[in-house]
Order: sequence, then C-alpha cells, then structure tokens
Amino acid sequence: MKSLYLRIWLTVVAALALFALVSGWMWQQHVEQERARLEAAAGERLAAWAELVQRALPSADAPLVEQAEALLDWSARLQVPLALDDRRGLRIAASDSYIRRESGRGVAATAVRLDDGRTLWLARRTIRRMPADAPPSDEILAWRNANGGGGVMMLRSQRGPLLGDHPPGPALGDRPPPSSVLQPLLPLPFGLPGAVGPLLLVALLFVAVAAGAYPVVRRLTRRLEALKQGVQAFGAGDLAQRVDASGKDEVAAVAVTFNQAAERIEALVRSHQTLLANASHELRSPLARLKMAVAMYAELPEAQRAGLKREIDTNVAELDALVEEVLLASRLEGGAALDLRDPVDLLGIAAEEAARVDAEVEARGGQQHLVRPGNDRLLRRALRNLLENARRYGGGEIRAQVVADADGAVQLRVCDRGAGVPAELRERIFEPYFRLPGHAEREGGVGLGLSLVRQIAEAHGGSVRCEPREGGGSCFVIRLPPPPPPPPPLPPA
Repeated sequence: MKSLYLRIWLTVVAALALFALVSGWMWQQHVEQERARLEAAAGERLAAWAELVQRALPSADAPLVEQAEALLDWSARLQVPLALDDRRGLRIAASDSYIRRESGRGVAATAVRLDDGRTLWLARRTIRRMPADAPPSDEILAWRNANGGGGVMMLRSQRGPLLGDHPPGPALGDRPPPSSVLQPLLPLPFGLPGAVGPLLLVALLFVAVAAGAYPVVRRLTRRLEALKQGVQAFGAGDLAQRVDASGKDEVAAVAVTFNQAAERIEALVRSHQTLLANASHELRSPLARLKMAVAMYAELPEAQRAGLKREIDTNVAELDALVEEVLLASRLEGGAALDLRDPVDLLGIAAEEAARVDAEVEARGGQQHLVRPGNDRLLRRALRNLLENARRYGGGEIRAQVVADADGAVQLRVCDRGAGVPAELRERIFEPYFRLPGHAEREGGVGLGLSLVRQIAEAHGGSVRCEPREGGGSCFVIRLPPPPPPPPPLPPA
C-alpha cells in the first residue's frame, strides 16, 4: 500500500476494531458471570427458604387443612409462590400466586424433598424481556413448572410487588425495583434483544471514531504530500521552491527546516555561479598579459628580458593572489566551520601588518579588551587587505588604530589620505569584484579584498564600514562586538 494516509487510517480502524471485539468479549464474560452469580444467590436463598418452611410446616400426619394453612401463611410471609405434594406426588396445597402462574405461562420451580417424603415447590426467577409493544399493566413476573416449557420470567410489573401480589413482608423488605437497572442503554428498533444494546453502542462508537479519524489523518498526510512535491521540485532544479510551513507540529518543523536548507543551498549556488563568472572574467587580463610576455620573451634582446621577467612574475603573483582570494571567499560564503576560540592579540597583529607597509600604529582604550577570541589568520588577512588597499590608494600616509570601547567592543581602524570614496559608493565597494572607476587600470587588483574584509568581520559577529577622514581621505573601520561572558564556574563536587 503506497498511500501513507490509508495506512495510518487503517491502523486506527484496526485498533478500534480490536478494541470493539475485546470490549464485546469482556461484556459477554461479565454478563455470564453476573448471571451465574445471581442464579447462585437465588439458589442459596431458595434453599434457605425451603429449610425454613420445612421446619415450620406441620408433620405429614397432620390434617391436610392444617398443612395447607401453614403453607399459605409462609407463602404470604416470604412473598414466594409455594406448593406442597404428599409422598405420592399428589398436591396438598398451593398458593394462589403459584396456581395463577402455573396455569398461565408455567413456573420455574425448585423441588425440595422433605425428610418425611413430601415435596415442597419454591418458584424461582429467570430473566426475560417483555415485547416492546406490551402494555404497561402486563405482568413482568412469570413462573413456570420444571417440567412445563415455554414461559420465562420477567422481573416486575406495573401493578404488583416483587415476587408476588402481596405487600412486601419482613423477610424480604422493601427493595428498589430492579427494572430500573435493566433498562436498555439505547432504544432498540425491530424488536432486537436488549443484550445487543451495548454491542450496538460499541459499534456506533467504532464507526464514529473511524469516520472522525479519516479527515484528521488525511489532512496530515496531505501536508506530507505537499512537502514531498516541494522537495521533488527543488531537486529538479527549481531553487526558488518553498513549501508551506504553517502550523506548530512536527510536519511544520520539517517544512521550516527544508525552507532554511533551500535558502542556504540557493544562496550557495548563486554565489558560486557569480564567483565563477567573475573569476573567469578577472583571470583573462593576467593570462593575456602572460601569454603576450611569453610570446615576446624569445624575440627580445637580453637587456630587455629582465624587465619582461619582472612583468611575468608580477602577473603570476597577481594570479596567485586571485586564486587565493577566490578560494577564501568561497569558503566563507559556503559557511565552512571556523575556529573562533583562539585568543588573538589585536594590537600585535596590527603592529606586524602595519610594519609591512610602514604605517603608524596607535592603541586606545583598556588593554584587557585588545586580546579576544577569534581566528588569528582571518583577522590578520582582513587587516592586511585594508593596509594594502591604503598603500595602493592612500597617498602615502597610513595610520592603523586599535580602539577598545567602554562596552568591550573593539574597532580596527585603517585611515589614509587618498582621494576618498564618494558617499554613494561607500557600500558598493564591499561587493565582490567592484572597483572604483579608473583604479583597476591604474593600480591593479581584482576587487575581492574589501569583500573578504566584510565576510571576515561578519564571521566574527562584527561589521565593517567606510567613512570620510577629517582633512581628506578615508577610514575603514572593522567593529568586533564584545566577547560573550565566560560560563559560570562549576559547583564544587
């Protein structure tokens, strides 16, 4: 079976069916146990009554009238139809209720053999139900003889007390009518027996739950089908495909995770496409110069070959720097795992990198904030790119500053005295492969340096900006946020 919703729904239905079967079997067992218990209790009670009547009856030699009067007296006291036979089986006496029920539907009775050979008959009860159209005045107590077929007893009538037509006596006392206990749970059509009522109720419950479970299960699996279709469309190349992430359940969580992964994959693919296109474009210039230099090398005299070799070395170094920056940018854009936990001496790396370009170094603020966790190689690369950029375009005066703010943040500032950056281009210069007009032809470069600076700053949770410098020039500022607070100390063992 391929449909998930059908499997879930059929599982629910099968569980309900098993529940219904077990419930029906347990109900039947309970009814049988109750019937056996009631019959045993009735038998014990009849046996006790029989023993009581046997002791109270006159002897077999007493006149028949005296025996009959005693039998009728005890029948009235116990509210039980009684009859008495002599040693030969001939009827000595019977109560009116016994005679009336015996002549009607028959009576179910228990025969007790007395010590003197006589037989005492005590009527006993069995349960049957009245027809649904029976009038309210019909008798609900019926009795049958042990050898007479047919009638089965019911519990009570509208007009008569329990077990007879006399008022309740002291032996039995007043009892709540048992008919209220045996009322059917549901009105049963077509004259169905009352024992079917509980089973019918379980069946109706089963149908109701099965019908109610179907739309719930179908809604769940419909969302899973939509998620599957979205994944298939994304896998087929539609990188803009997203799925519905409404709701707060596990399916919604999977949809949110898929959308996040899809956005990340789309960004990576787009960035790689852009990187490849731009890198291919940037590689053309140094490769063309190298090709021309190699073609001219054999034709030039020995005196000019030294200059051409330096040109070739410059182009090779430019290619090497381009490849290195492309690879580093690809790693940062791809979200590669970076170790940012090493302690980095920001003032130390600023001094080392500033010495490469003869720049001044200045530190301001608390010295305790100038050493912070991060990646030494990446922060060093960001400062180097800013200093190299200032050397190319800064007009000869370069200053590096490491400033610790009061809140624990640190600013790495590289300032120059160049022509400055127009206000409308101060954000665009951090885009990959963007260069100010005229700078590429005059100073070279591939346009990835400032883009890498932004990526490195963002990887450390910071930012970078370009702002004008008083007196002319520009300042590039890397701001690193305050370090996270140290974890609380562990309690002593």
